[in-house]
Amino acid sequence: MSGSVGGLDTPLETSTRVDDIADRLVTAIAVGEYLPGSRLPSERDLAASLQVGRMTVRAAISRLVGQGLLRTQRGRGGGSFVNELPASAVSTSRPAVHRVLGSRWEVLKDTSEAIAHLQGAVCRAAAENRTASDSALLEQSLEAFRRAASGLESQQADEQLHLAICAAAHNLTLSTLLLDLEARVSISAPRHPWGDAEGMCQMEQRALLDHEKLVSAIIGGRPAEAGDLGRMHARIDLELLEDALHRSGPEDSALNEQAKQKQDGN
Repeated sequence: MSGSVGGLDTPLETSTRVDDIADRLVTAIAVGEYLPGSRLPSERDLAASLQVGRMTVRAAISRLVGQGLLRTQRGRGGGSFVNELPASAVSTSRPAVHRVLGSRWEVLKDTSEAIAHLQGAVCRAAAENRTASDSALLEQSLEAFRRAASGLESQQADEQLHLAICAAAHNLTLSTLLLDLEARVSISAPRHPWGDAEGMCQMEQRALLDHEKLVSAIIGGRPAEAGDLGRMHARIDLELLEDALHRSGPEDSALNEQAKQKQDGN
């Protein structure tokens, strides 16, 4: 996947590689892409996604282990896992979040808008092409999301539901394009940001309502409605990233500066 658009997977200058990779991993944790208890992709997969060497990834992970954000586990089922974060860790992560999101904000916003339109197209195709088995899987996936515990279990159920929607579209090109674009604003598409603990339950309730309407429209064969719902639902991710940027930076953050310019123009 190309990083030329300047998103989170943009290739890095050699002198800042470990620092930037550490910042990106911190940001992925801070925005809830990786929740407490979740396992990061392998060093090999991270290196390929971020277009750096495995030693760079290893050094960045080691730094986060030293900071208490991650723990490593050897053997079968091992890897790097996210720890429960104390309030002090959340506070110290803000500069990294601000650097990552603030420096790439316009590209992230543009790509997120493209994702919303593409997800609308996938949902529309799912409503047009779903089979009886697709509908059954969508209902099962929706029920799994409904029953999932808040946090990691809910996030994983959300991922499976969205993959089921992609499968129901029966269009590999559309689905591949969507996953590729999502990977430009995350480190591990199709995993989505899940926000912080403070607003997580409210976000999950909102997502459930969206999911119920979306699955109903797809199963009911209502393409226009499914497309509109899918497009609007995709904007939750951008809202979570906006909130993270707002919380992370000084008063002159990119997001606050945009708001100030709007006010000055009125």
